[in-house]
Amino acid sequence: MKTDAIPFKAIIFDLDGTLLDTLEDLGTAANRVLKRNGFPAHDIDAYRNMVGDGAVVLIRRALPEDRRNDATIYDCVQAFRAEYERGWKIKTRPYDGVAEMLDALVGYDIKMAVLSNKPDDFTKRCVSEFLPQWNFNPVLGQRDSVPLKPDPSGAIEISRLLNILPSQFVYLGDTAIDMKTAVTAGMFPVGALWGFRSAQELLTNGAQLLIKRPTELLRILDIVV
Repeated sequence: MKTDAIPFKAIIFDLDGTLLDTLEDLGTAANRVLKRNGFPAHDIDAYRNMVGDGAVVLIRRALPEDRRNDATIYDCVQAFRAEYERGWKIKTRPYDGVAEMLDALVGYDIKMAVLSNKPDDFTKRCVSEFLPQWNFNPVLGQRDSVPLKPDPSGAIEISRLLNILPSQFVYLGDTAIDMKTAVTAGMFPVGALWGFRSAQELLTNGAQLLIKRPTELLRILDIVV
């Protein structure tokens, strides 16, 4: 049942590392580009510390330090986007417990939105492909007209679109980028420990609470299921 004391009216979810485990598909695409250009590849797990800030930063981090010039980064980013286009849904899946969490939220007067640094078209395709049975509105990814997270512009845009105060949002994410976005936007930052980064990173960058499983979010919202 829903209580009368729910302090929050909306949730912004990060996508990669929060709702969806996209690490292997992202890492595989990047490694193919690196190998094709004669650069060393990385263990997939190493990409946990490379993803989250958009494709350009991902490729810059993946390249050898002495090859991080503008021309090489540009060429590799274009190649990465083509590779990811071909393999974006091979291994990607919702994390365990995400479906149960979202099912429990259905029927409550809580709006759900997605905000990602993944390109906007891919963000929408991922939500449509892997999370079609739940209503996320809006779903926003990286757009040329809006700065990437941790700039709060995207989060504030969602607040305005939904006509809900930032202070009435929970922001659930798995990286420092997400926590900084939430703090700067005036939202309540919650760190997802099943994602790509550590508890220490999340706490250092403003997480007010950490949760180990998606369904723990329900307790934060005072929902009894």
